[in-house]
Amino acid sequence: MKITSSFVPVLAVAALLASGLAVPVHSQAATEAQAQLWHERALTVDTHCDTPFKLLEKGWDIGRYHKTGERGSGCQDLPRMKEGGLDASFFAVFVGQGPRTPEGHARAKKKADAILDAMDAMYEEYPGLCGRALTPADARRLEQEGKRAIFIGMENGYPIGRDPALIDYFYRRGVRYVTLAHTSDNDICDSSTDRRDPEDRGLSAWGRQVVRRLNELGCMIDVSHVSDRSFSDVLALTRAPVIASHSCARALSDSPRNLTDDMLLALKKNGGVIQLCILNDYIKQPPANPGRDQAFAALWKKIDDVYGGWGGIKNKADRDRMEAEYDAIDARYPVPPVHVKDAVDHIDHIVKLIGIDHVGIGTDFDGGGGLADCRDVTELKNITIELARRGYNEEQVAKIWGGNFLRVMQQVMDLAQKK
Repeated sequence: MKITSSFVPVLAVAALLASGLAVPVHSQAATEAQAQLWHERALTVDTHCDTPFKLLEKGWDIGRYHKTGERGSGCQDLPRMKEGGLDASFFAVFVGQGPRTPEGHARAKKKADAILDAMDAMYEEYPGLCGRALTPADARRLEQEGKRAIFIGMENGYPIGRDPALIDYFYRRGVRYVTLAHTSDNDICDSSTDRRDPEDRGLSAWGRQVVRRLNELGCMIDVSHVSDRSFSDVLALTRAPVIASHSCARALSDSPRNLTDDMLLALKKNGGVIQLCILNDYIKQPPANPGRDQAFAALWKKIDDVYGGWGGIKNKADRDRMEAEYDAIDARYPVPPVHVKDAVDHIDHIVKLIGIDHVGIGTDFDGGGGLADCRDVTELKNITIELARRGYNEEQVAKIWGGNFLRVMQQVMDLAQKK
């Protein structure tokens, strides 16, 4: 690395901090240097990303460094995760909601298996860069080995269908949390963003079976994306803490995808954790823009009709064309940028309401997540820098960056052993 003269003060401060000597932290350089040391010393965990979509793209290689901002680069790969100081990540097995029929469920299972197969291939191809993680202990071991710990979460319980055996099957394949629903209601519960049926019916009888079995297995229950009643039903039933793998505070951004203050208080009582999602609309509601809404609705309909959803675009040329159409709409109807400071406002709100022990980070990278000054995994340290600017200490930063989540994960596992 070429060291520029402007970087020398940061190195000097970092050396003093590493030596244990007292250093005034009034300067920007000192704060940044301190934050970078904290980031490097913490076991950092991102609890939700959709990078497995990239694994299915022909020609895209997770073991190769992709330059930030280049078309098709995505938000992360294994080399960039190392550069950004991200030790562990939950890769999502995401299957969009389809027909609630035996045929639809079979297709969903097939798609989930394809993603899991791609994950297995990644572990085998890059054993020196990453490893399969099933427990917090795995994450700590892999961190010590200098590898990325890759966990698996299932976003949308749709592939489970109505077959109890499939809950155990996906657990055996490495799934360690299940997001019960996605953007549409399914057989497990209602979604936060599907009100075609205006009544929120919450958790179904089958969903109650799913929750109980996940508790028995020691698999975390994810309440991101679920409706308000579904959230309440889950917390009334579960005997283990739950997670919201990628959600924000509704008090700051009035999206049904976010948690209200009452929900956050219930989450604290449950012992769970909310993982901050850095997707623009969940951080800060954009001003009304009917033209943009209509243009994107038309694009999503075309993608659904032609490819069966974004994940169904297998051909690189087709994906590039859809991404170009997305970028053109985005350029034609721009929205005000959202920054890291806006995201940390949510952390501040959550900490003031329910305490430092119940918040973490789940970026939703490669699924829409990213901010003007945190575009990909290499810029995650900007979040730590902003936390340091606001007075959070190293212990608190470590809790936010993974300590809280791994504690909850271990509690869920331990409770399963006490059947």
